Amino acid sequence: MTRLQQLERDAKSLTEAERAEFAASLLATLPVVLADDDEGVAEALRREAEMDATGDQGISWDELKRGLGR
Repeated sequence: MTRLQQLERDAKSLTEAERAEFAASLLATLPVVLADDDEGVAEALRREAEMDATGDQGISWDELKRGLGR
């Protein structure tokens, strides 16, 4: 059994709260990385800038749901 497999097995024996705390602790040790393989973030920023420039407020969450038939 690899070290990683052992750690995973041990972590699964923790309570839900302990696993959540452990996961948060591990995530906090990772560098913040923003992956944008499909340029989605760039598009979102472009749209945000456009809305700021034109004063357009877009549509509300309820309007979006209605438009989707929900």
